[in-house]
Amino acid sequence: MQHMGSLYTAALRMTRNPSDAEDLVQETYLKAYRAFGTFQEGTNLKAWLYKILTNTFINSYRSRKRRPEQTELDDVEDLYLYRRMGGLEAVAAGRSAEEEVLEHFTESDVKDAVESLPEQFRMAVLLADVEGFSYKEIADILDIPIGTVMSRLHRGRKALQKALFDFGMQRGLVAPVPESQG
Repeated sequence: MQHMGSLYTAALRMTRNPSDAEDLVQETYLKAYRAFGTFQEGTNLKAWLYKILTNTFINSYRSRKRRPEQTELDDVEDLYLYRRMGGLEAVAAGRSAEEEVLEHFTESDVKDAVESLPEQFRMAVLLADVEGFSYKEIADILDIPIGTVMSRLHRGRKALQKALFDFGMQRGLVAPVPESQG
C-alpha cells in the first residue's frame, strides 16, 4: 500500500476525475493482489503497479466515451510544489530564467497545458517528468519499445513547450519570434 498515493495521483491525471481515479486504483490493487504470484522479487514493485494501472486504464477507461472534463483547482502538480518547497530565499537565490518566467504561470496553466497533450504523449511525459520513471520502465509500463518512449517524450515535450510558449506570448512574457526571411 506504500505506493497508493502516487498511484492515485497518476490515476487522477489519466482519468481527470477523482471518482474514476479511485476506481482505477482499487481495480489496480485488486489485479495486483490476484497476480502477485507473477511478481518477481528484486524487480521494481512501483513500476509493476504502474504497468497494471496503465493497462487497466487503457483497457477500461480509454475505450469508454469520456465524460465532460472535470478539473479541480486545488489539485496542484507535485513538480511545481517540489520546486517551491525550498522557501523564498532558496527560490530567489538559485532561480533560473525559466523559473522566473514560470512564476507568472499558475499551476492550472501548466496543468492545462499538460492535459492538452494527446494521450500517448501526455502519458509518457507524466511518467518520465512527474513520476521519474526511466525510459526502460516507461517502455515496460506502456508496453512499447524504448525508441517509441523517446519519440513520444520528445514530441510531448515539444508540444508542451509550444503550448507554454504560446501562452507566454499571449501574456506578454516572451517576445514573438521574428519569421526568418529566405
